[in-house]
Amino acid sequence: MYLDQNKKQEIFTQFGQSATDTGSAESQIALFTYRIKHLTEHLKKNHKDYGTARSLTMLVGRRRKMLKYLYNKDINRYRAIVKALGLRK
Repeated sequence: MYLDQNKKQEIFTQFGQSATDTGSAESQIALFTYRIKHLTEHLKKNHKDYGTARSLTMLVGRRRKMLKYLYNKDINRYRAIVKALGLRK
């Protein structure tokens, strides 16, 4: 599987406030971004995989909602996560 427990732990350690911080907006956005990149690469090879395309669309929507929440709550945290992940917003 592409996303094992060690990779999740690494993402949460890097973007969360601690290694066990799985609920913060930054750690969730980072996890969504990792999954979105993986699904995008999958769809480049398998362009007729409509289930994955739908999952990707829903995941992008979830990330967008989380980014909007963070933007409204704390603009500095929003700017930091967008810069760290290299998002275009």
